[in-house]
Amino acid sequence: MYFKHFYDTDLAQGSYLLGCQASGEAIVVDPRRDVRVYLDEAAAQGLRIVAVTETHIHADYLSGSRELAAASGATLYLSAEGAPRQPGDDDWSYAFRHIPLHHGDVITIGNLTVEALHTPGHTPEHLSFLVTDGGLTERPGYLLSGDFVFVGDLGRPDLLDEAAGGVDTRFGGAKQLFASLRDVFLHLPDYVQVWPGHGAGSACGKALGAVASTTVGYERLTAWWRDYLDRDDEAGFVAALLDGQPDAPRYFGRMKRQNRGGPALLGERPALREVAADEVLRRLGDDLVLLDTRPEAEQWQGAVDGALCVPGGKSFATHASWLIDPERDERDVVVLAPDAAAAEALRARLAYVGIDRVVGYLPSLGGLPLRPLPLLPCADLDVSDDAFVLDVRTANEYAEGHVPGATQVHGGRVAWQLDALPRDRRLVVHCQGGTRSAVVASLLRAEGFQDVVELEGSYLGWLEYRRQAAGAAVPRPEPEDRPGART
Repeated sequence: MYFKHFYDTDLAQGSYLLGCQASGEAIVVDPRRDVRVYLDEAAAQGLRIVAVTETHIHADYLSGSRELAAASGATLYLSAEGAPRQPGDDDWSYAFRHIPLHHGDVITIGNLTVEALHTPGHTPEHLSFLVTDGGLTERPGYLLSGDFVFVGDLGRPDLLDEAAGGVDTRFGGAKQLFASLRDVFLHLPDYVQVWPGHGAGSACGKALGAVASTTVGYERLTAWWRDYLDRDDEAGFVAALLDGQPDAPRYFGRMKRQNRGGPALLGERPALREVAADEVLRRLGDDLVLLDTRPEAEQWQGAVDGALCVPGGKSFATHASWLIDPERDERDVVVLAPDAAAAEALRARLAYVGIDRVVGYLPSLGGLPLRPLPLLPCADLDVSDDAFVLDVRTANEYAEGHVPGATQVHGGRVAWQLDALPRDRRLVVHCQGGTRSAVVASLLRAEGFQDVVELEGSYLGWLEYRRQAAGAAVPRPEPEDRPGART
């Protein structure tokens, strides 16, 4: 068996290519929309992709399953377990052509068997895939667990409430997770390798491990939930699972709708054109969006009025989705990139979250007027004045400690709550270390807020200032805005 794990650090997302060298056939599970990576890898290994599937209707990225099936000619298999089971249930069936999968169905790939296991809880239709390499043994060896079991954690059961308009579905989802562990996962042999759909940094759980895989036996031995299962304590499990789940970005709801209905097919896209500075100046703020991909520290030194700050690091697609809703915004997107190859790489990442109207790239900011962005020294932050202090960290971070009087709004929700922010007061924006607040502050300026400043050093800088002022030792700060860690 050939086994390849593809991992994207922007989304903290894993996808898988499994092949049988004897038959030359392969299957891909949970692909992203940049499907060329799977086609190239299969070709390099002498394999032909004949099947594509996914574990569930994703909320954090736009699925590439439909795209890859169209590009490869493979058969698309998707869960049929989301159909309503009783009156009043929501329908989480896929709304485009596919072969339906039910619990116990098997996809055969040469000597490989891929068995669908219904493991609801994170979502009603969720499947995990139990893989057996029949060329070696009749016993299963791998579980592709999607957002069911992570390394050291479980998929969150509250996203239908958080992102899809559900009301209190999290309680039923948590009970389903308990049953899926009890009735499916814990019946698997301890030696079965578990390969999840996400790693540390994903917002699909609250404490995901940083290693790529685990085993059934290791999770049975070490996972936080094991004692609840041993005691058959469903109520305690539900309370522990739901406690402290992070707030979700608003774009998750759009991902759910589009993934259920069928993501648009990209096909062969035209090459990106180089855009001149004068065109950017003429169209910016009207029918064009410029994504400034430089590190935020460079943008503080000088930025283009109206451009959006989206540093091109590991959270590029995530942060872009905070600022651009393609269902509401039909403007063309131009990225700051040194050449066509770099621009194409950024376009591919924007496609992860359905931002598809990328038409060109700006190779440099030469010829564009730049102005420095205001940073407020922590010593000048007076929480008693009329400033509105906006904390764009997660609710959990805010609960752990915050600037007195600050209002918390997750950075991924600000674009949908602009009417709740004052336009007649100074807005002081901060996050943990500066990246997320730079992203959000650029949105506020582009949306016409006249007095937007970023807190220098953000919350960690404020803590250090307070401790130094009090004569206390300053502990080594936590890593600043680990990419994807606290979306």
